Amino acid sequence: MPLSHPTVLAFERKLDPSDALFYAGDWNDKDCHKQWRPISLQEKNVRGTISHFLGNNNPEEVEKEVQKSNPQRVDVAMLPADADTLKVAFTLRVLPGTGTPSTCNNLAYREKLEKIVADWHKQPEHGFIDLARRYAYNLANGRFLWRNRIGAEKIEIHIERLLEGKAENKWVFDDVLSFSLRKFEFKEPAVKNLEELAQVLHSGLKGPKHVLLQVTAFVRIGAGQEVFPSQEFIQSDDKNKVDHKSKTLYHVNKIAAFHSQKIGNAIRTIDTWYPENEGISIADLGPIPIEPYGSVTVQGKAYRAPNNGSKDFYNLLDNWVLRDQDLNLDDQNYVIAVLIRGGVFGKKGGN
Repeated sequence: MPLSHPTVLAFERKLDPSDALFYAGDWNDKDCHKQWRPISLQEKNVRGTISHFLGNNNPEEVEKEVQKSNPQRVDVAMLPADADTLKVAFTLRVLPGTGTPSTCNNLAYREKLEKIVADWHKQPEHGFIDLARRYAYNLANGRFLWRNRIGAEKIEIHIERLLEGKAENKWVFDDVLSFSLRKFEFKEPAVKNLEELAQVLHSGLKGPKHVLLQVTAFVRIGAGQEVFPSQEFIQSDDKNKVDHKSKTLYHVNKIAAFHSQKIGNAIRTIDTWYPENEGISIADLGPIPIEPYGSVTVQGKAYRAPNNGSKDFYNLLDNWVLRDQDLNLDDQNYVIAVLIRGGVFGKKGGN
């Protein structure tokens, strides 16, 4: 009986970040933990204007509508007037076992997949180290800061490897704004730290033991300036409630924070192997997050849609495992990166 794709197939994520908490302080106090105060959320009630598209309605009705005010209740997060620096802190666990499903209802498929991943890693010209270098670069370039990276005067990132609660190694990247977000460039003077960090991430992915990192970013943006934690996604039913806010920000025990999912999305933004389409240049767009269909929700675009060169995860995985096709190196790296991302990948009917 020919091998088929399992109907039940799932993988645990191997890069497991915590939520990232926001603190405020002074740039000169980066090494003094006691000086940093949690950033809380504040509520603002503002009187805005009508600015959304009103369609091709009667001009008189449009003129009447745009003259109305647009009151809004929003959450905001700000640095205090006596603090010029945002501190963002989270931990990252790097786990072994890539390629080993957490659940799989097809033993033959599981055994073949595990062998393919093991053989991939043994090849001297590539392996987890290629992916680890990209993950390390995204930790060092501050991509996980998202909007808080824009307009910063200076950014410094401290990364520590924790062992039994104590820092075993520490890497400091003090010229973060010089890192490109469009390509992966290992340039002096950061090469040594980047390579060392990549080796640590590689050791966690390879196993047998996990690696735990403490990541702390210091962003000098100016006293009293607004900072940008995650925004909550509000279901449409909730938007009809009387107390609904126009913008609701995320917090952990009243401390402004990033969702762990947003941190993870930034770290795995390493896919430069997707096919070019509609005249979009990979060099101009840069890396996108590792996703089964190359989805970038903020653009409303899936760069690995099934009709775009058959480069989606499911087709490539089946070519590799079921059809015994030799994938090129870029496609192999992408498939392994999706397994590191984790998820539920079973197929209805197992075809």
